[in-house]
Amino acid sequence: MKNKIEYRYSEGEILQELKEYIDATYGEHYSRRKFQASEFIFDTGHGVGFTVGNIMKYAQRYGKKDGFNRRDILKILHYAVMLLHVHDTYIEQEKDS
Repeated sequence: MKNKIEYRYSEGEILQELKEYIDATYGEHYSRRKFQASEFIFDTGHGVGFTVGNIMKYAQRYGKKDGFNRRDILKILHYAVMLLHVHDTYIEQEKDS
């Protein structure tokens, strides 16, 4: 039996909220064929710049546009998750080839 972790910084609730936010974004895509622009960006080797650029964009606008907007933080975290995907899928594969 695993011991339940008592998080100090609401990590469990925040991770659940992040998952719900990411899940909701999958209904918001603009492509008629259900491809995301990010898929093409990643496939052409620009994933790191794209994700880091978006992390910086939303970090810079936090507290400015729409005030201290929680959604901006969720976007930062979502792009960080995408960056982990780019790292694991593209960067690590390149190192192995």
